[in-house]
Amino acid sequence: MNTTEADPAREMLRLAEADPARLTAWAADVTAGARAKGDLILESIAERALGIAAVHLYDLRTATGHLRAAIRLGRRARSPATAAEARIRLAFVLSLSGRPHQALREIDTALPDLQGTARARADAQRAAVFNHLGRLGDALACYRAAVPVLRRAGDHLWLQRVLSNRAIVHGYRHEFSAAEADLREAQELCRELGLDLSLAIVRLNLGWVSAVHGDIPTALSHLDVAEERFRTLGTHQLGWLLIDRSELLLSAGLVAEARAAAEEAVEELQRRNRVIGLPEVRLLLARAAILQGDHERSLQEARRSVVEFGRQRRREWSVLARFVVLRSEALRTPGDPALVGALERSATALAAAHWPASAVEARLLAAQTAFDRGATARGRRSLEEAARRRLHGPALLRGRAWQAEALLRMDRGDVRGAATAVRAGLRVLDEHRATLGATDLRAYGSQFRAELAAVGLRIALRGGRPERVLTWAEQARVSHLLTRPARPPDDPALAATLTELRATVHEIQDAREAGRDSAHLVRDQISLERRIRDHCRRRPPVRTPANRPVPVALLRERIGDGALIEFFQLAGRLHAVGVVAGRLRVESLAPLAPVRDLIDRIPFALRRLTGRVPAASRSAAQAMLRDAAAQLDAMLLGPFMDAVADRPLVVVPSGPLQSLAWSVLPSCSGRAVTVSPSATLWHAAAQARDAGGHIMAAAGPGLPGARAEAETVASLHGAPCLLVGSGATADRVLDALDGSLLAHLAAHGRLHATNPLFSSLLLADGPLTIYDLERLHRPPHMVVLAACDSGRSVVRAGDELLGLSATFLELGAQTIIAPVVSVPDAETAPVMVGVHRLLREGHSAAEALARAQQAGGKDAMAASAGFVCMGADTTLPLQGGQRGAKAML
Repeated sequence: MNTTEADPAREMLRLAEADPARLTAWAADVTAGARAKGDLILESIAERALGIAAVHLYDLRTATGHLRAAIRLGRRARSPATAAEARIRLAFVLSLSGRPHQALREIDTALPDLQGTARARADAQRAAVFNHLGRLGDALACYRAAVPVLRRAGDHLWLQRVLSNRAIVHGYRHEFSAAEADLREAQELCRELGLDLSLAIVRLNLGWVSAVHGDIPTALSHLDVAEERFRTLGTHQLGWLLIDRSELLLSAGLVAEARAAAEEAVEELQRRNRVIGLPEVRLLLARAAILQGDHERSLQEARRSVVEFGRQRRREWSVLARFVVLRSEALRTPGDPALVGALERSATALAAAHWPASAVEARLLAAQTAFDRGATARGRRSLEEAARRRLHGPALLRGRAWQAEALLRMDRGDVRGAATAVRAGLRVLDEHRATLGATDLRAYGSQFRAELAAVGLRIALRGGRPERVLTWAEQARVSHLLTRPARPPDDPALAATLTELRATVHEIQDAREAGRDSAHLVRDQISLERRIRDHCRRRPPVRTPANRPVPVALLRERIGDGALIEFFQLAGRLHAVGVVAGRLRVESLAPLAPVRDLIDRIPFALRRLTGRVPAASRSAAQAMLRDAAAQLDAMLLGPFMDAVADRPLVVVPSGPLQSLAWSVLPSCSGRAVTVSPSATLWHAAAQARDAGGHIMAAAGPGLPGARAEAETVASLHGAPCLLVGSGATADRVLDALDGSLLAHLAAHGRLHATNPLFSSLLLADGPLTIYDLERLHRPPHMVVLAACDSGRSVVRAGDELLGLSATFLELGAQTIIAPVVSVPDAETAPVMVGVHRLLREGHSAAEALARAQQAGGKDAMAASAGFVCMGADTTLPLQGGQRGAKAML
């Protein structure tokens, strides 16, 4: 006799947790048979199992109907225990529906009829409701009562649920070892019992705990497995998964993705009537909106969550929601005199409600507000409370607490101690970032790091020593680009998916040219991009130690008689430190807003100079360009130019300056200008050892003159490696790039603003993306990218850069020549050929570019002005050979 025949009641309850779809079909037959036999108890248990299954498959109203029927049947059978067990499952459904206190009343009603193991199940269900309410201490007390009883009784079906739920409480309390121990045991029990759905829920909870702990790759792996199982089983758990994914993405600084996941979660929870989760996800939406500067939406969602938490009488969660409202209001109207007291009270309430990270955030904000209003003593008290969390807890929490400690020491006049605290906090955050294998995760998660480093910059500026200012400016931008990636192991799955993506993009282009519908192909492209992105985010780090900020003495030595100007932002203002012929000077330059406005005018004016335009429009564009360039020149370089004179110049931009076409500035016209993301990166590239290699040129499709340009470049250098037409495929170009001395790529370029690692060059078989470039064994030493926007990057906090040129620099290329604005394709070829002629004659890259730009005159300005020389200025060997590149300033 099989298990189903021997104990159908037990099997139905197991299937409800394992495979609810199978249970639904079978339980209908059991119910009919029980009804025919008059077996009211079996019929009640069948209705209970159907109610549990309905929670996962259908909606909570259907689940409620089955569970109430189970209670009625238990009463008719005069089995109070059977009715009571159905009632405790009804309590769970009521809690999910946003009625947790009604759920507790249902459990209280059931308790007199329950003994032993059944009583332990009621305690476990009460704990789950307390968890929804945020009453973590009460939840743990109930779990302590329930778990030993369930263990002794061998009730593993309930024990796995209890352990999985208890792990969430441990996670909120930052008791990560205990949480993981519970989940590992629950996972084994699920495997032993064949509980596929429960196993997926355990993986979901493992993902959440890993995310709270700060282990993002592991969290993503668990969430992806859980999502795959949920979809396979056809259950409706995606709302919870989307909440956890949104929270994880937000912690990683991927704000746009987090907001999109939160908005999808709201729709899913509303559709499934999971009311208990709605205010939680609204809080995530509010937090994401704050980070995007959308204060109206933030206030709207935070206020709605306050109302909904209040309706559900979830006091601990209401505390968090009111803080988010307060934070949004503080950002919108910072002058409110009552703000300090409100933030102090909020911080105290947050700490009592077990929201330590938000409590630290509230105290930092309260301290800042108090200092702004002259209430120094109150500000210090808030910082003292926040700083107490600096030694324990997740990395992001400790980093913020070290920031509070640094501010406290600075206020006390302990400058050296404040700098030590900043360095301690940066070390914590950098160690956390070292656990991330994906480029975008490292770049996007720099918000807190940038804020902490800014404290160090303020300390240095107060001290007035330019050497320390330069060191801290570098510390603030020692980014993911300085952590040279070790090439990841060969990944056939990634390579195959990238090939599939290229084929799909190629099909989309063919369909659009033929006038066919391509919507289904675009959906395939989005799905493939997500698979690639998530696959890479899950991989463990395989990176070498990061370069430390270059010592000022070494930087002076390398610059020699040249000049370097490093820009940095602080409190909405642009500053710079100059190193000219070994002498350092710091200047406060201008507010950021007008600088950003002037920079935005330059690409607009250059576009107006492209092609055939009326004389009046061309004249207006030229006037706009001259005016913007002159003003920027005076703001950015004016204070340094007497000392710089005619020296070659290295500039280290910040913020909006990252996309500035430097050659349009009068002081840079005809000058060898090199642009680098940091002085440390420039120094590393400039002192790199010479290495040999071949010269290659390639041309992508659909670009007028690209083939002729590539052929001319190859001919100039006597390069045997020329890839054009159908031969210029992604794999062949990637092979040719590997270990090359000079690479010239003429192709359509695309900067993907929302997913920067899908920024690409269009080749014969589709796009060559940054994910492809990361597979290179040895990067080219010098790269010329004759492709629109290929020199431009997405700029994140701390001047973290994501783009094609930034990737080449990160991989170890010494020199890049690429445009930071859109350039007219047909008019670019003569400029590029001119650059290569000068390179062949022995000119350095920056000098060759400057001369080619100047030789073209005003008529070629639209085609040439947008190009910049990045990295370090280098020369090519004068003759073929294998001598490699020589570093120049």
